Amino acid sequence: MQSEVMFAGFGGQGVLLSGKILAEAAMEKQLEVAWVPSYGPEMRGGTAYCTVVISDRPIRSPIIRNPMHMVVMNRPSLEKFAKMVKPGGVILVNSSLIPITSGRNDVDELRVPVMDIATNVGDVRSANIVALGAFVARSKIIDFELIRQMVRKEFGKKEKSLKINLAALEEGRKAASV
Repeated sequence: MQSEVMFAGFGGQGVLLSGKILAEAAMEKQLEVAWVPSYGPEMRGGTAYCTVVISDRPIRSPIIRNPMHMVVMNRPSLEKFAKMVKPGGVILVNSSLIPITSGRNDVDELRVPVMDIATNVGDVRSANIVALGAFVARSKIIDFELIRQMVRKEFGKKEKSLKINLAALEEGRKAASV
């Protein structure tokens, strides 16, 4: 079975890192993985997105026009990409910045105030990890414990960042069950 996820937002919101962590978790499970980043020349403040393809068989093409799922951190990305998500998928919306819905009734739309939650755990920069935790918990695309292990690996050399990001991940998981 193959699943595709698009992470989209402004440059600097950590969307590429979220995709990378998900891809690494899938590799730990010995799955086939493709991670394709894309960002404008501005990097910080410009648009950035990536796609992650996870499969239990060889991936024919890493280029995805219609992902199964989407994690969206800003309104321009929601407006641009929401219509591309396959029916039945999950769209996680950063409701801290996006006051509108996707307008889709054929997807599982999860609205989470990821920036507010990240601020409460100690660092607004962990909003992408809140979103990742909520998305993985809702979609069940990969075992949550694998994501936790990859967050430990990514931030393990920075004790304060590790503590904050593990808390952010857990708060994201909790937000997905509300």
